[in-house]
Amino acid sequence: MPALQFELQHTDHSTKARTGKITTDHGEILTPIFMPVGTVGSVKAVTQQQLHNDIHAQIILGNTYHLYMRPGLEVLEAAGGLHQFMNWNKPILTDSGGYQVFSLSGTRKLTEEGAVFQSHIDGSRHLFSPEKVMDIQRIIGGDIIMAFDECPPGASEYNYAKTSLELTNRWLDRCFQRFNSTENKYGYSQNLFPIVQGGIHPDLRKFSCEYVSSKESTGNAIGGLSVGEPTEKMYEICELCCDNLPQNKPRYLMGVGTPWNILECISLGVDMFDCVMPTRNGRNAMLFTSNGIINIDNKKWEKDFSPIDDGIDCEVSNFYSKAYLRHLMKSKEILGLQIASIHNLAFYLDVVTKARQHIFDGDFLSWKSEMTLKWQQRL
Repeated sequence: MPALQFELQHTDHSTKARTGKITTDHGEILTPIFMPVGTVGSVKAVTQQQLHNDIHAQIILGNTYHLYMRPGLEVLEAAGGLHQFMNWNKPILTDSGGYQVFSLSGTRKLTEEGAVFQSHIDGSRHLFSPEKVMDIQRIIGGDIIMAFDECPPGASEYNYAKTSLELTNRWLDRCFQRFNSTENKYGYSQNLFPIVQGGIHPDLRKFSCEYVSSKESTGNAIGGLSVGEPTEKMYEICELCCDNLPQNKPRYLMGVGTPWNILECISLGVDMFDCVMPTRNGRNAMLFTSNGIINIDNKKWEKDFSPIDDGIDCEVSNFYSKAYLRHLMKSKEILGLQIASIHNLAFYLDVVTKARQHIFDGDFLSWKSEMTLKWQQRL
């Protein structure tokens, strides 16, 4: 089985934006790409058919911590992995569960061995070590699996970030030892991406990039951003990481962000993104649209019978009116949450698809500047 392949196709002449093609055993991914987050084997309120037909998702993300808790490894293994369990035949990326474990700060304890934590479901105690997280992700069956790392808070002071990074690097060695000594689980290639950490400290980030690059993995991730640091600092660190990671490997920026965050980070050289924002904001009545941000709860949309957004390639966004969606949300109808989630995800996928085209066309920078202003308007 061939490992993941990355073909760099085109680089923008006025920014560091680029287009590429990732090839996995479950299909191709054209970059830049956004990955909908399917935390427990489900993108909230969205069916797999809608992911495919309306949203045009090429890859989705599954969450190791939540899938380990429910339905559990026994069920997932019996099903033949997450692809079979949820009937999704395109690529899946699994995160390591580290971010979730560390967000349980009141109930977890960090040691050299790993992280001991209590289940949010029943309070039972568990250990996530680098080795165990590799084994769990093998069983879940992601095409791309992530290294187990510590994600320090955004404003961590230097000594904390340095100690944290040193632990993350020791864990990374153990992740690769376990990964390289185990087999692909379900007859297709699984690929381990290491994660760059180091907080907002440039020298730590540069060292982390060099350490990660030395692993010569099929792709690399940038973690620990959009966790409380100022936006400009996020961009600065993101650019530094892209400049110090291999050109010929995909770069995945974890957990970022708004459509304009994504455009800016594409211009810095990022290829892959994920974020819960489109679905979470959609369920709370905030829509990202071609013309700006809409709070669909507002009375101004009560008699607006125009489509939610006819500027993107999504049947749901083109078919339903703003007035109807507002009515559903006010009535607390589940269909409203579904429509809003599908629309926002379709908008995000439309953003990266159009970005890709404008990189090819050579006018990415001017388009980015125009869209960034337009999309941030509150309508």
